[in-house]
Amino acid sequence: MTTKRATELEVLIRAKYPLIYVLSWEERRVLSMLSDIAARRKKRLFTWTVTEGIVAVDTLRPTPIDPNATTPLRALEYVEQSRDAAIFCLKDLHFFIQDTRLMDTIILIRKLRDIVQPLKESEKTVVLLSPVLHYPVELEKDITVFDCSLPTREELSGALDRILRSVQERGDLRLELDDVSRERVLKAAQGLTASESENVFAKSLVETRRLDLGVIIAEKKQLIRKSRVLEYYDASEDMAYVGGMAELKVWLRTRSLAFSERARRFGLPEPRGLLLLGVQGGGKSLVAKSVAGLWKLPLLRLDMGKVFSEMVGSSEQNIRVALQLAESVSPCVLWLDELEKGIAGLASSNRSDAGTAARVFGSFLVWMQEKTAPVFVIATSNDISSLPPELLRKGRFDEIFFVDLPSEGERREILSIHLARRHRDPLQFDLAALARVSEGFSGAEIEQAIISALYDAFEAERELTSDDVLRNIRQTIPLSQTMNERITALRNWARTHARSASTNIDATVPWMASIESTSRA
Repeated sequence: MTTKRATELEVLIRAKYPLIYVLSWEERRVLSMLSDIAARRKKRLFTWTVTEGIVAVDTLRPTPIDPNATTPLRALEYVEQSRDAAIFCLKDLHFFIQDTRLMDTIILIRKLRDIVQPLKESEKTVVLLSPVLHYPVELEKDITVFDCSLPTREELSGALDRILRSVQERGDLRLELDDVSRERVLKAAQGLTASESENVFAKSLVETRRLDLGVIIAEKKQLIRKSRVLEYYDASEDMAYVGGMAELKVWLRTRSLAFSERARRFGLPEPRGLLLLGVQGGGKSLVAKSVAGLWKLPLLRLDMGKVFSEMVGSSEQNIRVALQLAESVSPCVLWLDELEKGIAGLASSNRSDAGTAARVFGSFLVWMQEKTAPVFVIATSNDISSLPPELLRKGRFDEIFFVDLPSEGERREILSIHLARRHRDPLQFDLAALARVSEGFSGAEIEQAIISALYDAFEAERELTSDDVLRNIRQTIPLSQTMNERITALRNWARTHARSASTNIDATVPWMASIESTSRA
């Protein structure tokens, strides 16, 4: 069966595109695709590697043609001299065209440019097969990039069929999948290569005698953890542990089913993202972790610091791969913590890093604007002055919320949550007095005061009391006091530029019931 991707590649070859850069980890899958195309177009198929030279792979057995052609320059000379209508697949050529300071690299790039026109006038096509995208700017107009890095849904379905057929032919297991179960399995496998998906399907059948979604998702976690710039977080946080922010919680709960098929049929688009601005320690990162738990979606953290690499072109490659991986495992939540630090130096990028930071950030902005995959972006920031205006405009995010210092009612709720999480009954403490004296404290500062009080009580070998917490609160100088001017400026800006995450809950609110249930838990 000819897939849509194979048809697209065949069109490029028929149109005599001279240099096609195929991006893929799976050489076997790509070579199978090229073999089918070569057979249909009545062309020969050759491969080149630095270890084997030129090999004909369109014969019953791979046949060495020029085993001495172990240098890429020698391989290109063979391509140039060949009179065959053929496809030449050169593997891992990116290693040889990275360092443009070397004379061998300069000669190789020049040779590639020299053969472009002769290839257009012949029936020959050069395919550069590599798992990473790297080519010098001199070849930018001559090379066509064909992304084959991850299989399509159609190709994953084929991989699943092969595993099921293999198991049934051996008589190990009879397994019938209905359409709904099959759809769930394929959705769980999105983001894996065809080889990885076949391996995990087989593993699940061996371990559980069925296609277990938990086994497949565990493999996907491992895939993300192997990524240099993405981290996988288990959705362990609960929105019940987020104190205050009533407006934000309502906004999030309203969209809790927005990624369902029922929402699509209703005409709703998937939510795009959320920017949380506010003072340090206000709970922005906790919200990001809790959203994944509320919506039952995987949480990926993008570390912008790890995106940037010393190697020319690698930073752009890293952000592209990270965003592609996030799309492949969607629907998911993509979390960018302290965004202003990740884009530090953007204004001086052209002078300090040859524009790398500007290009990476530009790629990210374009992706945010144009993405169609259901990836919900949550970005947090403590310093609005460091964020470029193009990031804040409508269309990048659905909403911009400002997380302010908690009000007195919110402080009571935060105190209750942290006491209950440490196995204390909040009703045994003078929450009203503690909330009053902690004015100007962030949620993180309230938590640390409780932890310090626990240390004091533990050392004294007695139970924690309100006086312990009260004493530690009074000993703490909050950030709102030490950085008063900066935080005041941020709050003034937010009044007219962002939506408040909180409502005034200083009056009587139904938070006591949730405290009691949390305490019992």
